Amino acid sequence: MPRQFFVGGNFKMFDPPNGTIKSITDIVHNLNGAPLDPKTEVVVAPPALFILLVREHLKAELEVCSQNVFDKPNGAFTGEISAEQLTDSGIKWTLIGHSERRVVMGETDEFIASKTKAALDGSLSVILCIGETLEQRDSGRTIDVVTRQLNAVKAKIGDWSKIVVAYEPVWAIGTGKVATTEQAQEVHKAIREWLGKEVGKEAAEKTRVIYGGSVNEKNCGELARQDDVDGFLVGGASLKPACEFCLFLFFSAGTGGEC
Repeated sequence: MPRQFFVGGNFKMFDPPNGTIKSITDIVHNLNGAPLDPKTEVVVAPPALFILLVREHLKAELEVCSQNVFDKPNGAFTGEISAEQLTDSGIKWTLIGHSERRVVMGETDEFIASKTKAALDGSLSVILCIGETLEQRDSGRTIDVVTRQLNAVKAKIGDWSKIVVAYEPVWAIGTGKVATTEQAQEVHKAIREWLGKEVGKEAAEKTRVIYGGSVNEKNCGELARQDDVDGFLVGGASLKPACEFCLFLFFSAGTGGEC
């Protein structure tokens, strides 16, 4: 069976007027009223402060994702949130390994792998982010970097059925730059080949590999037509006015139309 197309909206911690109760509820209202492609799985990741607000008001067929999760099921860890707390609140997804966590917060490959295991053990599905810096790409190490990040996770887990791999080149996140269709497809194909070799044929065939990095409704159509691009993780474009996230969902799924 073909892999179900996947679009995630990562709302991050943007300044007002984005990232407020009003802006978040406006996005939820737009999504609830949009005639979205039923073949596309849509997951949104609001800041932790708003996660229950979104889950309460977002229609049931759309899922809500935490932007973070800790690698322990419980304990005296001020400021952290566990997989069990998320699932108890009706949250079924979490982001793990985003470059902003790796670079700004200093999260290592091993810590990210440990968080992935804890999330899966706690019945969450995971959007696992991987990607290289500009220096790493320019030195020809892109595939080495992303497979190193994947190998760290493989050392901790065996079942990849609840993982979506998000390839996000660090040099393209929030910069306005975007990988060419050829660059994106090359890395996505390499990821799928790694899955086939290191995890198994079924994982290679079924695991969705999505793209993120300054992707928007103007460039997503061509990217979506690549054989190994199964969707997108959208950052800034998921918070823009005029329901750009809804438009993005239409264009990336190839349906066109208006919200």
